[in-house]
Amino acid sequence: MALSPLDEAGIAQAVAAAQAAFAAANTLNEIKTARLAHVGDNAPITHANMQIRNLQPSEKPIAGKLIGGARKAVQEALALATSRIEAQLEAKMLREERVDVTIPTSGKAKGARHPLDVLIDDVSDFFIGMGWDIAEGPELEHEWFNFDALNFGPDHPARQMQDTFYVAGYAQVTLAGEANFVETPGLVMRTHTSPVQSHVMLERGAPVYIACPGKVYRTDALDATHTPVFHQVEGLAVDKGITMEHLKGTLDHFAKAMFGPEAKTRLRPSYFPFTEPSAEMDLWFPQKKGGAGWIEWGGCGVVNPEVLKNAGIDPDVYTGIAFGMGLERTLMLRHGIADMRDMVEGDIRFSTQFGTTGRGN
Repeated sequence: MALSPLDEAGIAQAVAAAQAAFAAANTLNEIKTARLAHVGDNAPITHANMQIRNLQPSEKPIAGKLIGGARKAVQEALALATSRIEAQLEAKMLREERVDVTIPTSGKAKGARHPLDVLIDDVSDFFIGMGWDIAEGPELEHEWFNFDALNFGPDHPARQMQDTFYVAGYAQVTLAGEANFVETPGLVMRTHTSPVQSHVMLERGAPVYIACPGKVYRTDALDATHTPVFHQVEGLAVDKGITMEHLKGTLDHFAKAMFGPEAKTRLRPSYFPFTEPSAEMDLWFPQKKGGAGWIEWGGCGVVNPEVLKNAGIDPDVYTGIAFGMGLERTLMLRHGIADMRDMVEGDIRFSTQFGTTGRGN
């Protein structure tokens, strides 16, 4: 039965019930439950207040004064209980999270996050922001994924041992009841992150939009501009109606994200086995030493139909774009690093200049 706005005893009982509920609450969730029950739209006093409009004109001032006083008492009880619980939570936080500032510390740096890791996160965030997925794959790769699936011919120079790290693999076989290990040829340390694209296309089919940051290996000597272990990011988009126009727009957007609003790209005709047409990608670099100018950044193109076929995708239905660039080179350009060896020598002073370190005991 609804509470009458003229029922003085009933209203006093509703106020007492609300005050008791607020006083019994010990958490903010309990306060919320009590507030909805005694102050919300379905609360007895709220319903009584709504019924004032149905009273006789002579009764309305009496009811208004009665309901107004009741609502004021309930709100005061709610505010008091909320303040009490918030004060308890603050005291608990100060008690549990207090720090003894008198404890001596050595002030030694506990380590530093490598700026390449930070750059990989930045690159990943960029592509995730475009709705692309980040894909990963094995660094020890089968030769078919590293070369054949990407349309490298059997005599392609990249397959030669002076360019690629070949790895002897072994598998356990049982002959005449005796277990033996036999060598399994065809394993390489991946020379680019493109094999990840083949894995993903075989697993997912099309359409697919992925970026593949990761570590790659080549038989280069370590010097100021080369290292046998480095990082790349490759992008792949396969869908209906994908063209070079989409490639150019994506690259310009990526360049601005990495190097600022003045950055842009241009494409020069080139050749890669896995794209056709192919292009070398140059970056307009405002901070170039000696003045703004073009500088080589990576390679790109339209995915070769043979690569799509090798991944089980019909090239008559789908087209794709692919691009890749070195992350060490990107880091060198962004921060004016002259010698790549600084990135691999493990000197913490290299990382601390990028603000990626912490202090500790």
